[in-house]
Amino acid sequence: MSNLRNKVQLIGNVGNDPEMTVLESGKKMIRFLLATNENYKNAKGEKVQSTDWHTMVAWGKTAEIVEKYAVKGKQIAIEGKLTSRSYETKNGEKRYITEVIVSEVLLLGAKNENKAA
Repeated sequence: MSNLRNKVQLIGNVGNDPEMTVLESGKKMIRFLLATNENYKNAKGEKVQSTDWHTMVAWGKTAEIVEKYAVKGKQIAIEGKLTSRSYETKNGEKRYITEVIVSEVLLLGAKNENKAA
């Protein structure tokens, strides 16, 4: 059990065109949503599809790869770790967010799939 660590692996579809931010230090960060689907049969035997949305954050070279190749709708596999943080809105409300910090990206599907026209 001592080898267990915070590790996440997901396969899904990019839910929005990733948004790149370049910090004052010059470091690049990209944020995007990943949709994962689960199919199952309910108690009536009907097929049901459930979609979960995950917020992804990538830095540096990984961010550049995502920006270049991961467009909305593209199927990708990611590996990373879960992080949680809180922040305060302009109205003083405390909000909590859980994100996946992406360390590796694998592009799936056809090479020319979802290319912009």
